[in-house]
Amino acid sequence: MPNASTPMPTSASATASATTSPEIPPAVPAPTPYRGFALRQPARPPVSLPPDPENAELYGPVFGHTDVTPLDCDLTRRHPGAPIGERITVTGRLLDDQGRPIPHQLIELWQANAAGRYAHRGDQHDAPLDPNFTGTGRALTDAAGRYTFTTIKPGPYPLGTPDDAWRAAHLHFSLFGRAFTQRLVTQMYFEGDPLLAHDSVLHAAPTAAARRRLIATYVPGPPLPGRPTSLTYHWDIILGGPPPAVAPA
Repeated sequence: MPNASTPMPTSASATASATTSPEIPPAVPAPTPYRGFALRQPARPPVSLPPDPENAELYGPVFGHTDVTPLDCDLTRRHPGAPIGERITVTGRLLDDQGRPIPHQLIELWQANAAGRYAHRGDQHDAPLDPNFTGTGRALTDAAGRYTFTTIKPGPYPLGTPDDAWRAAHLHFSLFGRAFTQRLVTQMYFEGDPLLAHDSVLHAAPTAAARRRLIATYVPGPPLPGRPTSLTYHWDIILGGPPPAVAPA
């Protein structure tokens, strides 16, 4: 399973983690009760496929180089106007557990806007929507396994629980292998966020080391070549790395 911060099922046995190790605020006193939506699992039984493994490809989308354009990885240029918020660039490498790059792999990203609201009808948070930001993007890793997204730093948002719990700012990442059925899902957080110590989804990862692998590191310096002026965060993702960082559901 991926080193995701939410106990999501997956059909693959690989894990996803980050090689950076920023400091993380002290953990919420154990055991950390999960606060959030209870239905974080499929609502329907698995679909039975024909015995031939190749038939699985008929049930998912087909991804090719012509389907992903350079504009897809810049979430700040998808609308007529500029989105509101702090512009950031997130970059890193997709690697296997031997440190070898994994090229030409599809990575998808989705997130809340700067006010902490998703452009989705299911999000009823009373924060404003941004007409120039829908919060979705995708990219293919290059020959060195590198990916880059330019976006807006998401805002935190309340879970709507009686104790007024909030989610720390985070990005959702979806990683595809050679087939749709190899999909892995995880989340990335930002170092220095004071809500890291209180995010019960992050603390679903059972150890401090596992939680650190989910936190991106700020990289000071000039903007990346070809990227607009923005703060840069680095986050490597390793498939088949350390043991899964998801506590049993």
